[in-house]
Amino acid sequence: MIRIENLQKSYAATKALDGIDLSVAAGELFAFLGPNGAGKTTTIRILTGLTRLGSGRALLNGHDIESDGIAAKRQCGLVPQHINLDSELTVLENLDIHGRLFGMEPARRRQKIEELLAYVELADRTRSLVKQLSGGLKRRLMIARALMHEPRILFLDEPTVGLDAAIRRRIWALVKRVQQDGTTIFLTTHYIEEAEFLAGRVAFIDQGRIVAIDQPHNLMARLGHWAIDQVNGEGMQTRYFPTREEATRFSAGQDCGFTLRRVNLEDAFLALTGKKVL
Repeated sequence: MIRIENLQKSYAATKALDGIDLSVAAGELFAFLGPNGAGKTTTIRILTGLTRLGSGRALLNGHDIESDGIAAKRQCGLVPQHINLDSELTVLENLDIHGRLFGMEPARRRQKIEELLAYVELADRTRSLVKQLSGGLKRRLMIARALMHEPRILFLDEPTVGLDAAIRRRIWALVKRVQQDGTTIFLTTHYIEEAEFLAGRVAFIDQGRIVAIDQPHNLMARLGHWAIDQVNGEGMQTRYFPTREEATRFSAGQDCGFTLRRVNLEDAFLALTGKKVL
């Protein structure tokens, strides 16, 4: 559904993307993880037609984003990191305008708006002004708007940034439902647990290059399954163990404080790059 070949992009002397290659299958939920400035948002902007690529090639459902740009754009919906709804319009009006922009007939627009508002649990807020909605409700409305023209691919760029844990989990449930209904999802996030919970596969990107692509549990299993964090005079040191029993045996002989926990994706990213996913 998504195919990227040697994708490159530079801004002046800064290389934002340095030869990315990846593919995402139909119906897959694929996560892109990396620190600020790694190239995540640049990749999404190129794939959705908001930024021109420097060189390389990218296709959405078989449509080349350069030579067949209009058709490629019709394949995707975008939920950007920053809320860009029209705050002076109602929930219904925001969706209606989006449908008009994609040339949807009036009857089809009305039907789709009704379906989507029920889908994201906003049917009772149809006439509410967007500026009256909470952050979580605005995020759900943005997902509904992105799905209005029935795209095959949904791009989610930090879709839960700034939301509290309980509301994030409601968004997660909605995202999983969208995927289960057949939509391919390309997700960027700084929340490690978000990628672990949602994604079937994860790519680590750092300094414009992909350093690993695999299923989350495989990336974590390279280190082990359990970790012990110890604070000493040199800072914090982390050791990894294949089993909890081995970690417990190690900790029994320590005379300083420690924390026993499961290995997570940030451990895997740190081991590969020396950086945290911030």
